[in-house]
Amino acid sequence: MPKIKEKRMEELPKLDNTLVYTDFNEENPAPKGRWNSEVFEKDQPIVLELACGKGEYSVGLAELEPDKNYVGIDIKGNRVWVGATEALDKGLENVRYLRCFIDHLDQFFGKDEVDEAWIVFSDPYLKKERKRLTAPKFLKTYRKVMKPDAIIHLKTDSDVLYEYTKEIIDQEGLELLDDEPDVHKNRPNDPKLSIITYYEEMHLDKGKKIKYLSFRLGK
Repeated sequence: MPKIKEKRMEELPKLDNTLVYTDFNEENPAPKGRWNSEVFEKDQPIVLELACGKGEYSVGLAELEPDKNYVGIDIKGNRVWVGATEALDKGLENVRYLRCFIDHLDQFFGKDEVDEAWIVFSDPYLKKERKRLTAPKFLKTYRKVMKPDAIIHLKTDSDVLYEYTKEIIDQEGLELLDDEPDVHKNRPNDPKLSIITYYEEMHLDKGKKIKYLSFRLGK
C-alpha cells in the first residue's frame, strides 16, 4: 500500500465525522436507529450517498441543504478520507462518513431511519448485473432501512446502468419521478445536479452525457 494511502487509512478512524465498521463487536456498536440522537447535532431527515468515493456529493449536498443530515458510505477508506477531511475543513455539522459494505446497511441503520439516497457514478458492473446498486438485491436491502416513500437518485455516465435502472423501475412497479438523459444540456442551473465530482469531470472531458433518474423506492 502506498504511504499516502496507508497514512489516510490510519487517520480515518480518528476523524471526528467518520465511523469505520468492517467487522462487528460489542465494544464498537453501530448507532443503528440512533443517528439523529447520537451522531448528528440536529434531528433532521437522513440522506445517504451510496458508494460515495471521495465524498464530493455528500459535501456539496450538505452545503446546499443544511436542513438534512448526510451520510457518505463506501468501503474504500482512502477515498472516504478525502470527503471526510473536506467536510471537517468546511465545518459541516450535517455530514458524516461511514466505512462499511453497502449490502450490510441494515446493520448500521434502523427500520425507516433513512429518507433518501443518492447513487452517483457508481460502478455499472457491465458483466455482473447483481452487483449494480440499483439491482433488486440492493433495493431489498434499502427497504430495510428507508421509509416506504423514500426517494433514490441515480446520476451516471453509463448508458447501461441508466437503461438497466429504468427496466428495474418498470419491473418492480416503482414510481419514476424524473428522467433526464442529458443533465448538463437540459439542467445547467439545477444546483444539486450541477455538483461536479472528480469522476464526472473525467467523463465530461471524454464527451460523455451525464444522465439522471429519481424514483420512489416503494414497499
